[in-house]
Amino acid sequence: MLLKGDAMPKEETVLIGQSVQRIDAVGKVTGVAVYPADIDRDDQLWAKIVYSQRAHAEVVSLNLERALALEGVITVLTSADVPVNEYGLVISDQPVLCGPESTIVGGTKVRCYMDHVAVVVAKTAEIATQAAQLVEVDYQNLPATFNPEEAMLASAPQLHADTPNNILCHYRIRFGDVDAAFEQADVIVEGEYSTTYQEHAYLQPEAGLGYIDEEGRITIVVAGQWTHEDREQIAHALNLPEDQIRVIYPAIGGAFGGREDMSVQIILALAVQKTRQPVKIIWDREESIRGHHKRHPITVWAKWGATRAGKVIAVEARLVGDAGAYNYTSNKVMGNANLMATGPYEIPNVKIDTFGVYTNNIPTGAFRGFGAPQAAFAAEGQMNKLAAALGLDPLEIRLRNTIQEGSILSVGTPLPKGVSMPQVFEAAGSAGGWERGQHGWERAIRLSSDNPYLRRGVGLAGGFKNIGFSFGYPERSWAAIELYGEGEIETVIVRQGAADVGQGVHTLMVQMAADAVGVPFEKVRLLTADTAKTENAGSASASRLTFMAGNAIRGAAQLALQKWQDEERPAKAEFLYRPPKTTPYDPLTGRSEPNFAYGYVAQVVEVEVDIETGQIWVRRVISVNDVGRAVNPQQVEGQVEGAVAQALGYALMENLVSIKGVIQNPHLSTYLIPTALDMPMEVQSVILEYPDPIGPWGARGMAEMPMIPLLPAIAAAVHDATGVWLNHQPFTPDKVMRALREQGIGVL
Repeated sequence: MLLKGDAMPKEETVLIGQSVQRIDAVGKVTGVAVYPADIDRDDQLWAKIVYSQRAHAEVVSLNLERALALEGVITVLTSADVPVNEYGLVISDQPVLCGPESTIVGGTKVRCYMDHVAVVVAKTAEIATQAAQLVEVDYQNLPATFNPEEAMLASAPQLHADTPNNILCHYRIRFGDVDAAFEQADVIVEGEYSTTYQEHAYLQPEAGLGYIDEEGRITIVVAGQWTHEDREQIAHALNLPEDQIRVIYPAIGGAFGGREDMSVQIILALAVQKTRQPVKIIWDREESIRGHHKRHPITVWAKWGATRAGKVIAVEARLVGDAGAYNYTSNKVMGNANLMATGPYEIPNVKIDTFGVYTNNIPTGAFRGFGAPQAAFAAEGQMNKLAAALGLDPLEIRLRNTIQEGSILSVGTPLPKGVSMPQVFEAAGSAGGWERGQHGWERAIRLSSDNPYLRRGVGLAGGFKNIGFSFGYPERSWAAIELYGEGEIETVIVRQGAADVGQGVHTLMVQMAADAVGVPFEKVRLLTADTAKTENAGSASASRLTFMAGNAIRGAAQLALQKWQDEERPAKAEFLYRPPKTTPYDPLTGRSEPNFAYGYVAQVVEVEVDIETGQIWVRRVISVNDVGRAVNPQQVEGQVEGAVAQALGYALMENLVSIKGVIQNPHLSTYLIPTALDMPMEVQSVILEYPDPIGPWGARGMAEMPMIPLLPAIAAAVHDATGVWLNHQPFTPDKVMRALREQGIGVL
């Protein structure tokens, strides 16, 4: 369902707004599409990683004799082979290979079970696997810490010498007078909420091929989210100029943030550098689950105060996130959670402290929503509890507090123009059975069940999230357009380095280029995801690519068309798009201009709760998303449905168990994700189009937004059905049964 906003642009377009078939659809459906694991070379070698067997230890020595003696083994690489033994997307705090000969201080230690201590290179994958088991590592165990609250104590083991008390980051927001506001509040609710890990569970495990290309560059064919950032980290570790490294992305089988950080890229490049031969590696599913980062477990304590009129006047919160052994993007994720801790509401008095903490657990990092789902769970839970305490409808209390055009955020600055949160909430309410009455919005229909052990309920939640990089990062995106032909444009070549990780952005880029130039879709050819053919486009993250790549393509098209009109043949133009600048948090008050654009979402869910078993079934989801302009409505609907599936798993069943840093269920047989049979009977996508003032054709990013409110919406629906609040994700049947029994509900 697509509803046009009042401010929709009036001009007609050729392709924007059409559900054009994806350019990779046939290849992916038929199996013709080529993924990294599908690519081979006749003379390739195979690599296998030797992983740490300790949560925290000094690597005293490695004995390679037995491995090297195995027939077919070419070499075994250790820390001695890494020129600059460090890497990291934001902070270079992780060794490429941990070992006694590391060139970097701290590189002699392993800090979690996913650390790499050696890489075997052999003639076959089987020999490499066998030889990896023959590498002998002598460890000296060190004290370990696995609880972030305990890790912050002065007595806790210290993971990194330059990070006292293991506090990777601490963000503060101080806005208004919180203590005075709580004294004036008529109702105060407190709550503690906790979330656990989530595994990305993308279809394609990590794999790649490295070789020397025709120009002598070390070339890495891999799946990632940002080719130029991969190139930069590889070049740094190998101590080579970036122009001697080439990164290519073929088809990518999902990412969701899980490929933002390095997996096999540097290892492959190092093996190619040492052997001068092609080298391939493929992780199995267990390696993938043990080896890449997860969504952050975050604990939130929150205290919210409101007046009898339903106006929230004070929020105090404390968030603690488990970063694991290395930063990855934890400082950025926790910064985002810090901003989202007050939800999509304008609150005049706010005090928040947010911590990201090193532990000896698996690292955590980017995952669809980037800290917002965890923060929304607490914020929306608090709003629902205030509504219950005040006897107000959940939608009505939200509309009395929602951010709107001109609202001031808790960081003391106004939101960028184009705020549509009130319209999003109202559209969700209208679609979900609410009506505007004499005393405001009220739900017109109450659900019931003939089965005495089956309770039905409805829940509502909303959220918002940044589009593009935040807090002062110099955001930019490059594109080039080439126009070929004589009397008319016959071919358009678009160069744009954005990664298509399954979300369909390459199709959108062709649509946008065709529309901007004014040619049929079939005349556009896209060159992308190869550092030898494009400049930096930025990451496939932060819901940014439609927005950023669209503006870059549109700018390049305008310049190329001007050259065409000036009879320059072929007409070639480049454009570097830079959005409005953002600013970082003030370290004491949190004041900042954090983002240049946002996306807005609200969801209504209907659930059934079996009070005999604790099973929750989500029967219907209504997801309302303001996308600014739906460039390809079908793909918007696909993103909504995919996000609902992922959020459903997060809420109800995905439970990665880590004990003392060891993942206990590293297989998809024991780590459960939703199947088609677990999906709601109905997922209704309501697409609103209130144009973003600076978005291309008014478009906003939207792929992360439907992930954000489903967890708290389900919690609200369960409360509506049973009267029980669920504050600790995931809502597995055992947790639900325990909560029901504590309230005297169900059969003993």
